[in-house]
Amino acid sequence: MKFRNSQIALFFFCFLTLNLVGQQKEATKIETDTINIRKKIQLVGVPLVFYTPETSFGFGLGAQIFFLNQTNIYNSRLSNIFVSAIYTAKKQLMFEARPQIYFNAGNLFLDGYFKYRLFPNSFWGIGNYAADDALEEYNMKSYEITAALLKRLPPTLNFGLEYKYENHTMLEVAEGGLLAAGDIAGSEGGIISGLSIVFNLDSRDNVNSTVKGALIQMKSGFSSRVFGATYSFNKYTLDLRKYFKHLANNTFAMQFYGESMYGNVPFQSMAWLGGGEKMRGYFKGRYMDKSMYVLQGEYRARFHPRWTAAGFGAIGEVADFPLSFFKNPKISFGGGMRFKILKNNSTVVRFDIGFDKNGNNGLYFGINEAF
Repeated sequence: MKFRNSQIALFFFCFLTLNLVGQQKEATKIETDTINIRKKIQLVGVPLVFYTPETSFGFGLGAQIFFLNQTNIYNSRLSNIFVSAIYTAKKQLMFEARPQIYFNAGNLFLDGYFKYRLFPNSFWGIGNYAADDALEEYNMKSYEITAALLKRLPPTLNFGLEYKYENHTMLEVAEGGLLAAGDIAGSEGGIISGLSIVFNLDSRDNVNSTVKGALIQMKSGFSSRVFGATYSFNKYTLDLRKYFKHLANNTFAMQFYGESMYGNVPFQSMAWLGGGEKMRGYFKGRYMDKSMYVLQGEYRARFHPRWTAAGFGAIGEVADFPLSFFKNPKISFGGGMRFKILKNNSTVVRFDIGFDKNGNNGLYFGINEAF
């Protein structure tokens, strides 16, 4: 969807830091941007107003809670929980929580995710050639829970199991549309439930705004009726990221991401191209299918201790099978700004504008880097 000038985002953010103290009283130290108390917990909150293609105007609150005494000793990462609550002009309600907790000094890692969404959305059909005029609207309520427990083999290898549960309820579909016909898996809702094996090699200096290092992550999993699912399929993902530190403060980041699924896959679980993380500039779900690849790069130039400018480009597409790739690739590009909320914390606020090859564009506002 092309934006008119009057639709350019109302972009506002401020930051709020709350520092919570333990049971014993300790001395305080006042800094320029926050009140810093020797503590066990630090809370960083960001109120926001934004506009994206998927949501129209929206407002909400994002917050990240850091547990300062629970550290991964191998890379100095802190246990944390990220939460957000958002309501939009399209009457979409979203609540998300993501705990990342380290146990035994980082030798065990719990990576969780909970999401509730009441989300009117757009659908163009399945495949890499879905037509613009096939657009139809639907409304869906979803609960999603993911929990992965990973064991570390020092210094950078992590492996373990991940359980995923999704419950999708279709509330409304367009009369006479593709979803109303009932021929598309997931058009009547459904449950996805199953396990995945997870391997990753992670040498990134931090996960919020990486400057150097690499990530290699592989997942192989399934959804099965044995676990209470209404759809059975296998899913494989590969996520490769590399970060090159350039000059004193700049970073060049690259990512290859691929998904492939086999079986009776509901459209809710298919690979969705677009959105604020992969192929910025495309409406998330504008193209979807059982397989997808995305190759993207981003240059991040820090011109101030807290401010960074970024430019990015990406190529990718979806297909029913990987051998059908490279017939109609999609291209996107754009740029944006990042603001580091605290001097001693890597959390950033991100604002991007992305364009697709047809001139459509999208504005994105979020917490931390896209990848």
